[in-house]
Amino acid sequence: MGSQTTEPNGATTSRPVLFFDIDNCLYPRSTKVHDLMADLIDVYFATHLGLPEEEAVKLHKEYYKNYGLAIEGLVRHHQIDPLDYNAKVDDALPLEGIIKQNPQLRKLLEDIDTSKVKLWLLTNAYVTHGRRVVKLLGIDDLFEGLTYCDYSQVPIICKPHKDMFAKAMKEAGVDRAEDCYFVDDSYANAVGAQQLGWTSAHLVEEGLPVPATQASKYQIRHLEELREVFPQFFKSSNPA
Repeated sequence: MGSQTTEPNGATTSRPVLFFDIDNCLYPRSTKVHDLMADLIDVYFATHLGLPEEEAVKLHKEYYKNYGLAIEGLVRHHQIDPLDYNAKVDDALPLEGIIKQNPQLRKLLEDIDTSKVKLWLLTNAYVTHGRRVVKLLGIDDLFEGLTYCDYSQVPIICKPHKDMFAKAMKEAGVDRAEDCYFVDDSYANAVGAQQLGWTSAHLVEEGLPVPATQASKYQIRHLEELREVFPQFFKSSNPA
């Protein structure tokens, strides 16, 4: 489906785009996928860089803080093959036993009027992981596209870098920042998008501390709150 809708008078208007992050956003942090991933990353650092475990953990955290992704530091400083990393970390996660179909999430997304807004995925993961997660959640058919961090490109570009948001706009077919809406659990990503003129909703899951300074215009505890935050995108009335 294209990025334009035809009005009754024949004029075309671009639909705004609602971008969704995937990990720890479309499924809860309590699934512990992030923890499993962190463990595999630490093992990868230790194995491929020949580091003691403690140093591997420290370097992993340092790269994540400096670059937004551990993989970027590995490629930048150690000439690691990023696709090998992806195979041994993201694609090695036992997601089939962890991530389940979520009927409530599916209902939320189905209640969005796609004649008014385009649904698009925006992830720092590689394409294989992103597609795998939304398929397991049972919602892969509800999005019109996916912008992912291409590990095969050098340099690796990921959120919150402005070029990643520009890439997402280009791929989703939207020209104006004011037509971009965004949901992400990352404080830095919500801030980065907001600074570019996107309208961000920072997901701070229940049980997590609320940041001292709000990341963006909106802060939500649950994706269901998008009904109140972006009411203009939801179907006005649901059939009984």
